[in-house]
Amino acid sequence: MYHYLRNRRNQRHFPFPFIENFLPTKHCNWPFSTFTVQTPNANPNFEAVPSNFHAHSPQRPNLLSTHNLTSTHPAAPSLDKSPPFDQNSLNDIISSNKIITSYIRSGDLSSALRVFGNMTVKTTVTWNAMLAGYSRKPGKLTEAQKLFDQIPEKDTVSYNIMLAGYVQNSDMETVWSFFNSMPSKDIASWNTMISGFAQKGAMAKARELFLAMPAKNSVTWSAMISGYVECGALELAEEFFEFAAVKSVVAWTAMISGYLKFGKIKKAERLFKEMPVKNLVTWNAMIAGYVENCRAEDGLKIFRIMLRYGIRPNHSSLSSVLLGCSELSALQLGKQVHQLVCKSLLRDDTTACTSLISMYCKCGVLDDAWKLFLETKSKDIVSWNAMISGYAQHGAGEKALHLFEEMRGEGIKPDWITFVAVLLACNHAGLVDIGVRYFDSMVKDYGVEPRPDHYTCMVDLLGRAGKLVEAVDLIKKMPFKPHSAIFGTLLGACRIHKNLELAEFAAQNLLNLDPQSAAGYVQLANVYAATNKWDHVARVRRSMKDNKVVKTPGYSWIEIKNTVHEFRSGDRVHPELASIHEKLNELEKKMKLAGYVPDLESALHDVGEEQKEQLLLWHSEKLAIAFGLIVVPYGTPIRVFKNLRVCGDCHRAIKYISAIERREIILRDTVRFHHFMGGCCSCGDYW
Repeated sequence: MYHYLRNRRNQRHFPFPFIENFLPTKHCNWPFSTFTVQTPNANPNFEAVPSNFHAHSPQRPNLLSTHNLTSTHPAAPSLDKSPPFDQNSLNDIISSNKIITSYIRSGDLSSALRVFGNMTVKTTVTWNAMLAGYSRKPGKLTEAQKLFDQIPEKDTVSYNIMLAGYVQNSDMETVWSFFNSMPSKDIASWNTMISGFAQKGAMAKARELFLAMPAKNSVTWSAMISGYVECGALELAEEFFEFAAVKSVVAWTAMISGYLKFGKIKKAERLFKEMPVKNLVTWNAMIAGYVENCRAEDGLKIFRIMLRYGIRPNHSSLSSVLLGCSELSALQLGKQVHQLVCKSLLRDDTTACTSLISMYCKCGVLDDAWKLFLETKSKDIVSWNAMISGYAQHGAGEKALHLFEEMRGEGIKPDWITFVAVLLACNHAGLVDIGVRYFDSMVKDYGVEPRPDHYTCMVDLLGRAGKLVEAVDLIKKMPFKPHSAIFGTLLGACRIHKNLELAEFAAQNLLNLDPQSAAGYVQLANVYAATNKWDHVARVRRSMKDNKVVKTPGYSWIEIKNTVHEFRSGDRVHPELASIHEKLNELEKKMKLAGYVPDLESALHDVGEEQKEQLLLWHSEKLAIAFGLIVVPYGTPIRVFKNLRVCGDCHRAIKYISAIERREIILRDTVRFHHFMGGCCSCGDYW
């Protein structure tokens, strides 16, 4: 392949003259050929290929059957002589064909069949339209085969539609056999085969067809590039993209998606900038790519640019944007997107509504999420999972489990994600026995095989409850090799319960699997620090330095009037720092009068008590909350977000602050949401 491409570059003319000279042929004005039936799946990226184009000299198809079909059902037609027809009959045929096509496009196969059955004269276009309806519909391949066999005079489009039906609903051996039996093949036939093999990851076979193909167009190159991107062969995708005779918007978008998929953001940005024409899919790829690469802020920026260009987003755009809002806890932008959805055709779209539910849950506005859930007309399993997960993340375990049972009552079968949410709900609510029962019922009652995520939830559930030995036993019984998150979860539980022996066991296994895991070193050091083993802490920190492992710095943020304010522990850069420190000093005095005693074990440094108290007072979440108390109007909840688990001292202090200031404070850390009000936390001090 490389030599073919290299030689092609060095030649002045293309080895296939067709590529150099190709221009899309115009549709011929043949009788009854008033519209084109697109070949389904010939181009999965919706590039139009003229259905009547042939690589070689095509024979003009006979579009009007010479037989009259008296049967009203295509399964068993009886064939008679066609009656003579005039211009009115011709108009009736054209009109009926359009109606059938309209029904097929809307997915109403029954109505299309009714019109088809009432037609006394049918053209090949009529048959092809019905065939496309059957071949596209899952589970209708047998009916499509029967209909195909009864077409009086099949043309290349008929064969292409049937070929695409086999690609979509059968194995590639059957597809290959049908392809070889076709009396004539056009460029769409070859593209359908190449796309089929590419979609199934059989790129060697796709390349073999590509090389044998007598002529290629932009769809061909796009299928190969997309296929290599999907199977992870980015270098081969780049090679094909470089040598592509015609680079369609699909090819450009596929390469951009590939670069973003593998974290090559600079290359994706360069291509995006150079791209001559962009479509909505291209913009969506950039937005989603930024969000997936932990650059949600850039994703939201490019979304705003897209809107300024007048490009209307679809549910895919909004899903990525709302995920970005969730990661940044950008509630105000999320609300603006909600307004955009309400004013668009997506207001009743299940995917868009589910994305909004998830956004509100992750931004700490559970009431709005629940209201939207109730208003969603058509709920799928993803909608239910989003709401159950929302309740679980907020510690409302009983509500989550009640909703799970309600979902079952609606006849919706839970999937593996549902059970992650259910186990998480049991975990945060401390419902150990119920969680174990749900875990045991997954295979027995629902046929859902436990995945690593389920075992991680169970280890966390048992570990938080102090059942560390049971947690280790469960890890040893896992049907697959434990992954690093399992031991990270066990290590966190050991830190809570100060179990040095199992902490060292968990840390050793974690670092064996992931030597660069900063969490493994930090958690182990925290266990040592909590038991005043400062020499062990120093040893762990030296090991981190020797292995060039960098600890993720802790920070918190709060959104004020569409602006995100970020704080780090001991922050020295925020412009309102003087006012924040003054507020914290004032709060510290009031808290101590109310009975607050700093939890010095949370200050993981070998320094004096007074210095430890100062370090604790300037933790990032306290700085963010103090700023919120200054600028957020009374009566409005203060929403703070942290990239690490909230420490014990901050959790204790925030309870006092909520009572002293009479404010609702919502804090989201990496584990869950904490709702503080009146001196209490929704977690019940169990987190």
